[in-house]
Amino acid sequence: MNERSNRWEQQLRERIENQTLVVGVVGLGYVGLPLAVEYARKGIRTIGYDVSTEKIAALQHGTNYIRDLDDRVIAECVANGVLEVTNDAARLGECDVIFVCVPTPFTANKDPDISFILSATRTIAAHKRAGQLYVLKSTTFPGTTRNYMQPLLEQQQFRCGEEYFLAFSPERVDPGNKVWHTGNTPIVVGGITPRCTDLACAVTALAIETVIPVSSPEVAEMEKLLENIFRSVNIALVNELAQLCDRIGINVWEVVEAAATKPFGFMPFYPGPGIGGHCILIDPYYLSWMARRYDFTTNFIELAAEVNESMPYYVRDMIVREIARQPVELRRARVLLLGMAFKRDVDDLRHSPALKVAELLLGEGVGTVDYYDPYIPTVTLFDDTPTATVLHSKPRLTEALLRRYHVVCVTTDHSCVDYRMVARASRVVVDTRNALRTVRRRSNIVLLGDGH
Repeated sequence: MNERSNRWEQQLRERIENQTLVVGVVGLGYVGLPLAVEYARKGIRTIGYDVSTEKIAALQHGTNYIRDLDDRVIAECVANGVLEVTNDAARLGECDVIFVCVPTPFTANKDPDISFILSATRTIAAHKRAGQLYVLKSTTFPGTTRNYMQPLLEQQQFRCGEEYFLAFSPERVDPGNKVWHTGNTPIVVGGITPRCTDLACAVTALAIETVIPVSSPEVAEMEKLLENIFRSVNIALVNELAQLCDRIGINVWEVVEAAATKPFGFMPFYPGPGIGGHCILIDPYYLSWMARRYDFTTNFIELAAEVNESMPYYVRDMIVREIARQPVELRRARVLLLGMAFKRDVDDLRHSPALKVAELLLGEGVGTVDYYDPYIPTVTLFDDTPTATVLHSKPRLTEALLRRYHVVCVTTDHSCVDYRMVARASRVVVDTRNALRTVRRRSNIVLLGDGH
């Protein structure tokens, strides 16, 4: 390494050690904003960049839009000037380190869509200067950091590991988790070069308690997919088992709890109406797409994804069956879904299976589909289609409201719901989450994976 490039590394290392660096975060969503706040709370000057004018305006007024974050902390960080937020991409040129935390969805054909990563990289490259470190945190397929980001960053003849530094460090955000959060969840880091890894680990350690270096960004990219595919496969296993237990009359929830008493070799997973969130639904398709490029088929992983994606259809059939047992035509039937968020006690709607259940019920001809979710005030069904439909949450869950519906279906088991009241006031409850497990009178409860 020549004297000039050594100077860039040394300057960055000194700023990290002295905590005089400026941290940039591109994308202020569920990953980026908590990360920016962690650095700002440590007194490190942080610049958050997002293309959303709504997000920037809210944050500039000290308003928080992510439930897991403390409103007062954000307001204080902004008021003290240690956290600045902007739509001006030129401000990224002030940053010594830039974390990229943008969405990575898939296309209509379920191929990876890394357009947000590419757009963010081009934006960074337009304001790039020597001595900066870039860390991609968005979940993606192995090779994205090296084969897609690096070429865009080197168009100005800067060399990775010398004039600039590049690494991948996957996010590990679990919305609603009260124990594990951004600051105390261990993080993996893999850089293009050993120096890249070392610098990325050093800057990450300023905000994260435990940092684990790995040999390359490809290892870090693949381990993130493994984390989520592990969950996908195991959830698919119990979802399929739940359907079998329905047929033979065994309670799958009791089966899982019994198996969980084994102190080794088993980890409990539970069935449900499908999977949601950003990663678990998408990641299997990222890996299967990449595998096809190497003439390899991930049969096991793809089958698990198919099983999980079939669950909203199974729940629809359960609801329609319970309607058919009542003296009402399908087109006059009324269904209330309890919960639209993808998991308990969060305001995160991303890929929620409840959305699909609602769309399937309306597509089947059910007359009225309503929902109650104190965390999700409105939803749009059949989004990006001519038949897009906006639903609003019922403001309060009361016995009078519950009595209006032919079927009430628990799609998200929010802890604020009085499930004893739900059981008492509803004609039929289809419980996909075992939320009513403590209710003794169960004659009107139809439990997913029970079969009785």
